[in-house]
Amino acid sequence: MSNLENKEKNLNILIEKLSNLSNSYSHSSSETEKLKKERDLFENEKKEIENKHIELLREHTYLKNKLKSLQEELIDKSEIQDNFSKEIEDLSQETQELVEEIDKWQT
Repeated sequence: MSNLENKEKNLNILIEKLSNLSNSYSHSSSETEKLKKERDLFENEKKEIENKHIELLREHTYLKNKLKSLQEELIDKSEIQDNFSKEIEDLSQETQELVEEIDKWQT
């Protein structure tokens, strides 16, 4: 974030200097036009960077929420699997006990 803020600050300073330069000195109209085009170019670049930054923040928020949702889903599935394993173990134990009981009755 600091890097973006520094670039923005430097870009604003440069834009201001360019504006001041064109206003404070007598330049030929071609030189003035050149400076205005350069200023406009920097302003457009700044807007593009800001838009990309906003889009990245949106994407970050979306991915963060998606990750949280997937983690919760994983926890739920893990709990279901643990419960299922416990039920299978309980059934296996019951089956073993029933087999032992049948064996007792048969002998």
